[in-house]
Amino acid sequence: MSVRLNRRTVTIPLGMAVASALAFLPNVASATEAGPQAAAASISAAADGDALSYVVNVRPGHSSAAVQTAIGKAGGSVVIAYDQIGVIVVHSSNAGFAKEIRKDKGVESAGATRTAPLSPQSTTEMWAPEVLTGAELAAATEASATGQEPLQGLQWDLPMIKADKAHEVTLGSSKVTVGVIDTGVDDTHPDLAANFNRAASVNCVSGKPNTADGAWRPNKGESSHGTHVAGEIAAAKNGVGMVGVAPGVKVSGIKVSTPQGWFYTEAVVCGFIWAAEHGVDVTNNSYYTDPWNFNCTDDPDQKALVEAVSRATKYAEGKGTVNVAAAGNDNWDLAGKTILDPGSPNDTTPGDRVIDPKKCLDIPANLPGTVVVSSVGAKGIKSSFSNYGQGVVNVTAPGGDSTRYQTPAAPAVDGRILGTLPGGQYGYMAGTSMASPHAAAVAALIKSTHPDAKPNQVKALLTQGADKMECTTPYDINGDGKIDAECKGGKGKNAFYGEGMVNALNAVTK
Repeated sequence: MSVRLNRRTVTIPLGMAVASALAFLPNVASATEAGPQAAAASISAAADGDALSYVVNVRPGHSSAAVQTAIGKAGGSVVIAYDQIGVIVVHSSNAGFAKEIRKDKGVESAGATRTAPLSPQSTTEMWAPEVLTGAELAAATEASATGQEPLQGLQWDLPMIKADKAHEVTLGSSKVTVGVIDTGVDDTHPDLAANFNRAASVNCVSGKPNTADGAWRPNKGESSHGTHVAGEIAAAKNGVGMVGVAPGVKVSGIKVSTPQGWFYTEAVVCGFIWAAEHGVDVTNNSYYTDPWNFNCTDDPDQKALVEAVSRATKYAEGKGTVNVAAAGNDNWDLAGKTILDPGSPNDTTPGDRVIDPKKCLDIPANLPGTVVVSSVGAKGIKSSFSNYGQGVVNVTAPGGDSTRYQTPAAPAVDGRILGTLPGGQYGYMAGTSMASPHAAAVAALIKSTHPDAKPNQVKALLTQGADKMECTTPYDINGDGKIDAECKGGKGKNAFYGEGMVNALNAVTK
């Protein structure tokens, strides 16, 4: 079984001092030395008979119906056509399908969304999430202050962004919904049930909306990532467990991850279209679109994926949705001249490639209009893993870090972020995956305070209201005397923190 290497979330086990692993570890062959073309060549590895999924982007001004006819002649079958944006999801067993369909005058671009075939894969538990034990729950509840939720003392992240003060003004509006585009949300959790928007929830894994009741939930053995994210945003202030940054707003579950943990383009496109058409005010995107860490626009397949997701995010924003995304967890300078990408494509056999981040995009984070969020730990400095980049990162937010590097003040006991887990449980995770929902929740509070604000206005208020931060220089997070990352820029506009730390109190008072 191939397991997704999710660079958005870092797992730092409870009781351990050092971050030791990413949330999802790859079970693939060792990476081989190969340039971008060699890695990209694997896209055609599937022989005739091995069905792949594709996106076909209709050229503006041309007929989708005519393109669909051409798709059939080229050996493809249409799964769904998103005529709103001119993107068609296709399955085909013809290894030359993409090359053939690109010749059609009505096609702007087309490409395979994966390198692994569509054949069914077994579903086994990818990882067992760590949860707070009964003793830990009891200790936290005993230590909680008057007026706080039982586990709120463990949430060092809330006072860092002044969310606790914001709650004294408002908890946010139930008319505002944050769509958690992720691995699924367990809406039966006692801290989520009251704030869950079922009408805005869906399963988009196939690329086509599945609206069956509960289809948005993670199945047994699937990742708890989306449920954790949802709790960070909107865990209710109800005397149970923890509290979210915006505990009065709604969350919806937009499931786009396969049981094995892959976030493919057709699912991501479906997720944004669904959000756009079901009243979702903010989307949170704590993932990158598989199988490429970066999609290079000089590759015909990857170019098509960039175009498809870009059309979807632009459409959502045009419908009033603010899109927020995690910066990633590789300590990469996303504004650098080059990046060594050792993990693409991650659904078959990855190979090393050196990419130019100006031509090769992390989607959806690097798409125009998306709010990119870096991560800080309990001491308020860049998390050891967080990507950064001058002109790339917009804001920063708490995402946690190893307790060895950034230890929280008591009564908090862990340097990671507390969140809800399926089955009514709670546990810790760390990553820019956790920073992004903090920013998305603050955006939801802004929308609650300014219900008529357009996406560009919400984004402006988010950045203008952020607490300006200086570069951390020198940045030697592990204290070994070596610089671990270089921060460029001045206070309030720099590579590590963008325009600063999101501020929930400003969101509800300004």
